[in-house]
Amino acid sequence: MFDDQRFLTRGVDAEIPLELQLFLWSCIDRLPEERDHFQVFKLEALGKMQRISHTSEQPEYHMEYIIPTEKPINAKLYVIDSEEYSTMLLAEEY
Repeated sequence: MFDDQRFLTRGVDAEIPLELQLFLWSCIDRLPEERDHFQVFKLEALGKMQRISHTSEQPEYHMEYIIPTEKPINAKLYVIDSEEYSTMLLAEEY
């Protein structure tokens, strides 16, 4: 799961910096082999810091990250694996 081709929507491409996209993919790569096909990332601006809350339901998973950034953003993203490819999209694009 999450090992095949990876895609992102126009919204992610326009609003989420490449470095942050790569960080989110790496968060998924570090998950144990038993992974939910639906991953959720909530991004919150905290001054010059970016808070990232990563969750999934089956199996239940929750991890928080706080990283320094020049331009923190507020957004919610989903990463969905279809067994053929994975797609990263903004919540409002779902």
